[in-house]
Amino acid sequence: MVDVLWLIVLIAVAIIALTPLVQRRRLLRRRRSLIRELEAARGSRVIGMIHRQETISLLGLPLTRFIDIEDSEQILRAIRLTPADMPIDLVLHTPGGLVLASDQIAHALRRHPGKVTVIVPHYAMSGGSLLALAADEVLMDRDAVLGPVDPQLGVFPRGSWPAASILRALEVENPNRDDETLILGDMARKAITQVHDTVLELVSPGRAPDEAERLATSLSDGRWTHDYPIRFERAQELGLPVSVEVPEKVYELMRLFPQRARRPSVEFVPVRYPEEEHGEGPCDGAAPPGGARHRC
Repeated sequence: MVDVLWLIVLIAVAIIALTPLVQRRRLLRRRRSLIRELEAARGSRVIGMIHRQETISLLGLPLTRFIDIEDSEQILRAIRLTPADMPIDLVLHTPGGLVLASDQIAHALRRHPGKVTVIVPHYAMSGGSLLALAADEVLMDRDAVLGPVDPQLGVFPRGSWPAASILRALEVENPNRDDETLILGDMARKAITQVHDTVLELVSPGRAPDEAERLATSLSDGRWTHDYPIRFERAQELGLPVSVEVPEKVYELMRLFPQRARRPSVEFVPVRYPEEEHGEGPCDGAAPPGGARHRC
């Protein structure tokens, strides 16, 4: 009788331990399947960079996800696996992140010969907006927002400050100002110049020089707070190539990214697509339009 009870306990423990793994694998399959449906419908490579961080916490402190080097490495890999003439659709939901990682992704997207579309169902702030600037087209939900890309500087645990605000603070006479503040001011000046030049490089193709300069300056000089929402109408006024035609399946994809502590934030089908076919991938049962069925 005791042995039977222990067996029941062990089975219950195994079920409890394996259930989250089974659920994660099922969720991953559903996401991959929906990504393939989007790719088949749009004839593109679909990449999702979706950062869910609002409810994740440790000891009451929020743990945020943001654009980091791992994200840039994965997206650059996805771009390398994409034929030159195949469009890329990047689904973005992010508060921003590292300038270096965002810069890498943005320039890789800009260099891609095929059409690049950034899709923003809810928000793409800071570094996410930098990626949107590299796109040929930005599909925004009517209530979605972008944001300024002005640099933020600081050190842990003191927090970060807008580079533009640091420079304005240095304009105030203060005989007790220390060397660290002066160094921070020098870094702020360089950071604003660097981000301005990056934005200018991204937005210059297809724009008049004065128009590109105005856009680069307005987004990088710190005239707005860093969380200032650039809504659809404002994005139009700034001259961004925005549209509200967000595919319905993008919203379905967002629902498959619940807020949880550990999961990948970049998703794409990790195979190299054939150069001549932009529909179904090499491991799908369905045949692409006008093409032979692939098998694995």
